[in-house]
Amino acid sequence: MTEVITNRKEKSSGISPIYIIGALFFVFGFVTWLNSVLILYLRIACQLNNFESYLVVFAFYIAYLVMGVPSSWVLAKTGFKNGMAVGLLIMAIGALIFIPAALTRMYPLFLTGLFVLGTGMTILQTASNPYITILGPIESAAKRISIMGIFNKVAGSIAPIILGAMILTDADGIKARLLTMTSAQKEIELNMLSHRVILPYVVILIVLVLLAVFVYYSTLPEVEAQKDDDTAAPAESAQTSIFQFPHLLVGVLALFLYVGVEVMAGDSVISYASSQGIPSAIAKYFTTCTLICMIAGYIVGIICIPKYFTQQKALKVSAFIGVLCSLGAIFTSGYTSVLFVSLLGIANALMWPALWPLAINGLGKFTKIGSSLLIMGIAGGAVIPLLYGFIVDKLTTGGQLKNIAATEGYWILVPCYVVIAYFAIAGHKLKPKTI
Repeated sequence: MTEVITNRKEKSSGISPIYIIGALFFVFGFVTWLNSVLILYLRIACQLNNFESYLVVFAFYIAYLVMGVPSSWVLAKTGFKNGMAVGLLIMAIGALIFIPAALTRMYPLFLTGLFVLGTGMTILQTASNPYITILGPIESAAKRISIMGIFNKVAGSIAPIILGAMILTDADGIKARLLTMTSAQKEIELNMLSHRVILPYVVILIVLVLLAVFVYYSTLPEVEAQKDDDTAAPAESAQTSIFQFPHLLVGVLALFLYVGVEVMAGDSVISYASSQGIPSAIAKYFTTCTLICMIAGYIVGIICIPKYFTQQKALKVSAFIGVLCSLGAIFTSGYTSVLFVSLLGIANALMWPALWPLAINGLGKFTKIGSSLLIMGIAGGAVIPLLYGFIVDKLTTGGQLKNIAATEGYWILVPCYVVIAYFAIAGHKLKPKTI
């Protein structure tokens, strides 16, 4: 599918569209990486086990799978520009749900708010991503994508520090006091802790509504989707179904696993640090460390690809680094182990920009549906962390100490990076099938 900009005439007083999209990517990152703090916070406030606490990321990322197709229907009705305003308003509703959730301390209501936030993000991302390609020469599109990634991760590195300072203050002291309290005292303490989340999400609600109004009245040009190009490349002229492209199917699996390990590295590291006996006041900074590593990786990509090495080579090396850092986290402990988890940010940084073009290469008229399948692959962020929480709970009940169980759970990362490495080495070269 190709897109074109309509209404190219820009008002001299208008803000450049690239700055508006950059602001939206900043919002993506800020809202997404709040989950790393919410996992530990809600584990305490709602008295959850590991599996239950990782439903935080499941509820958020599963929206990409469930709402992927409906979001395209919304955009078909509203257009891309107005669709972004709609996405922001839906996210605002998700933030609003946090208020009654905090007042009642009902975990299902928190999860509902997270799913609604994820739904808004799905619409917003589906609408905003095409602008990155068309707001400038196609030859520099990859560079613009990387720059947007930096906006995203800078916001993500700030978010857990801000939210952590507001809702995780004295978290270790609260956990210690809860052990000696009566049921009535515990209820009062947990309710007070639950109410801490209200103020930050009220602020988020206000910002999202204001940004939605700003986008609606902005000079951002509309994007219209043209009809799919029915001209097919010779390599796929005999194909009648998207399922005849094995390299895409392996690519979807690889992207599913990549998003899972990226979310694991960013969202599990605070809780993991806490399990290693690191104080919450320090642990809350490790997601920021992970995202700083990702920013460093983006910068390397901007400078070096394709001048010094190809995207395929970057993906191979990234997967190899991912395996090494995963093993480093497993076979060490304490601060060293947590540092290896944060270093996964370097391994994950270049995977999205490398996976995407390799997976959709040569699809011709099936490019649109191929891209949709890849977007749905973002649901890996829902499944892999939840599976990690399940494994840790099973190992803990099986007799292992909590800190050891949390470390052993990271074995789940190794096969994920191996599959990504396979795609980088051979999977993207698989030839289309014919009937």
